[in-house]
Amino acid sequence: MNEELDYEYEYDEHGEIVYYAVRPNKTKIKKEIATLFTLGEEMAALSLTHIKSLELPENINKAVLEVSRMPHTGARKRLLKYIAGQLHKIETEPFIAKVARINNTSAHAVREHHLAEHWRDKLIAKGNDALTEFLYEYDHADRQQLRQLMRNAQKEAELAKPPKSSRLLYRYLKELLQAETEETLALSADDDQEDDEQEFDDEFDEFDDEDEFDEFDEDEDDD
Repeated sequence: MNEELDYEYEYDEHGEIVYYAVRPNKTKIKKEIATLFTLGEEMAALSLTHIKSLELPENINKAVLEVSRMPHTGARKRLLKYIAGQLHKIETEPFIAKVARINNTSAHAVREHHLAEHWRDKLIAKGNDALTEFLYEYDHADRQQLRQLMRNAQKEAELAKPPKSSRLLYRYLKELLQAETEETLALSADDDQEDDEQEFDDEFDEFDDEDEFDEFDEDEDDD
C-alpha cells in the first residue's frame, strides 16, 4: 500500500525553504496495517486451493497456510501481524481483488446450494404443482428431464430406497442455478461496461461541439 508522508519545512528570513524533513504518517500506517491484518485473516479462512490461487509471495503464502491451521491464540495473532507487515511492503490491490472475487463466488455457491435443496425437496413433496411453479421461474429448464428425475425420486422415497435420483435431481438443479447466476453476473458486467462507455462518450461530446471550436477559432483570429 502507498505510504502517506508528513512534510515539515524550515524557512529563512526571505521565506525560502532551506530544509525539509519527510516523516511517515504513523496514524495512516496503523490504519493500513489494521486493514492488512483483516486481509490476512480473510486469506487464512480460504480453502487451501484458493490460497494457492492467490499466488502470494513465498514467505507470505507460508505464513497464511500456517495461520489457517492454528487455533485462535496469541501466536496466531502475532503471525497475522507479521503477515500484515509483509503485505505492507508490497502492492496488495491484486490480492484484495482476488479475495473479494473468491468470497463473492463462495457466497453465490452457498445460495445456489440452499436454493437447489429447497426446490428438490419441494418437487419431490408436491409434484406437478411445484414443477409448474419452478418452470414459471426457470422457463429454460428441461421439463421432461425434471419430471423423470422427480418421479424417480418420489418412488425412491416411497420404497425407502437409496436416494440416487434425489441426488441427480439436486445436481441438475444446482447446475441450472449456477448457470443462471453466471449469466446474470455476465449481463451485469456488460451493463456496467456500457454505462462506463456511455459516460465516456457523454464527457467526450462536451469537447466535440463544433460551435465551441468555431468560437475558439474566432477568438484566435481576433488576437
